[in-house]
Amino acid sequence: MAGQDWFEKDFYKTLGVSKDADDATIKKAYRKLARDLHPDRNPDDAAAEARFKDVGEAYGVLSDPEQRKQYDAIRAMAGGGARFSAGSGGPSGGAGFEDVFGSMFPGGGGRTRFSTGGGGGFEDILQDMFGGGGFGRRTAQRGGDIVTSARLPFRHAVEGSTVQLTTNGQSMTVRIPAGVKDGQKIRLRGKGQPGRGGGEPGDMVVTVHVDPHPVFTMDGTNLRITVPVTFAEAALGATIEVPTLAGDVVRVRVPAGTPSGRTLRVKGRGVSTPKTTGDLLVTVQVAVPTNLSTKAKRAVEAFANATEGEDPRADLRAQAAR
Repeated sequence: MAGQDWFEKDFYKTLGVSKDADDATIKKAYRKLARDLHPDRNPDDAAAEARFKDVGEAYGVLSDPEQRKQYDAIRAMAGGGARFSAGSGGPSGGAGFEDVFGSMFPGGGGRTRFSTGGGGGFEDILQDMFGGGGFGRRTAQRGGDIVTSARLPFRHAVEGSTVQLTTNGQSMTVRIPAGVKDGQKIRLRGKGQPGRGGGEPGDMVVTVHVDPHPVFTMDGTNLRITVPVTFAEAALGATIEVPTLAGDVVRVRVPAGTPSGRTLRVKGRGVSTPKTTGDLLVTVQVAVPTNLSTKAKRAVEAFANATEGEDPRADLRAQAAR
């Protein structure tokens, strides 16, 4: 039972923060510990796995304002391990049992009274508070979210994939949809920390990191590729072969007079999702040769002589003068 466990567990010490730490400090400490202790980074390390679970439990309590308030009150009652009496004397050197509970649940015109004779012991009181009793139902708390990440090859991100994730010592298979983007977050409902007092479980939030591809990039549901062509192909027109992510090639017609940087579209060869299928966007890049043979050089010179007088920068100067 959570209430009893809280007497013995110092969640602040588990996370390495002070008792007056703010939410940002607690979250920062948790993330660092969760990253360092994650089972993927510590395979076959039972101690690290146990510590990872302890850190998750501590964060689940301290990150929730109501649970943290109850935990602080319970720890205050513990008085550093002292025992409470059923009367008003309380533990030696600390607050009395009635004083602490009275401060938690004021009202009724005076101090709250508890007795151990016939009415149930301290465990019964905690059971009413945190278990299936009326108070537990009134303070049902949603479980905390589990934040984790997954890394995918580019092809798996385009086509969709499943990944194996380990959280709190438990493994689960997660389906990543086709077309997921680098940095995209996927929320898995009900896969987070369990709720308390009958509350619903939290969610798991997976941040997906996609490895870049040497040739293709994603643009929404479209795939992009840059393809070099020769000057002759761009000037005179040509049909070229373009590779696809699927491993085959498509034949693309480059119209005569195509400038470098123009994008041609191949329908239906992009990312396929349940709702739509994108296209393959082919950007033409005119390749300039760096080493010309004597014959090629003469041909270029002849072309230059034939087009003498043409100025491709005339419009640029006119626009700059506006």
